[in-house]
Amino acid sequence: MQYFQAVQQGKQIASKSQMKMFEVAGFGMLTLTTKKINGEFYPVGEEEFVAVINSLEGFVAIIADKDGFTKAQSKSLEKKDALLIYKKLRDLGIPEYAENEIQIWSERRLTVQNEISE
Repeated sequence: MQYFQAVQQGKQIASKSQMKMFEVAGFGMLTLTTKKINGEFYPVGEEEFVAVINSLEGFVAIIADKDGFTKAQSKSLEKKDALLIYKKLRDLGIPEYAENEIQIWSERRLTVQNEISE
């Protein structure tokens, strides 16, 4: 698939996740629209999984595809607030992202929703 086609399809897919994040969190930022696998560009996947990651500014609830490529995110929050958004998305029927690492922008980040809070 050509990059432009992957971007166009991925934007439509990721926008749906962005709207779900917006409905639950009051803010939803589009993150990735494409993924590169073995040198080929693909749109992000239709499937949705939710997780929480640590960012430079705090904690972020994310919606990712099955390969762990993020499609939408909340703004940076305190961990308890990011976990509340995570719970609301789970209550909508979005399953937890089962792996412990996701791709956001050009970085891999560990998921933290299952860490025991002190």
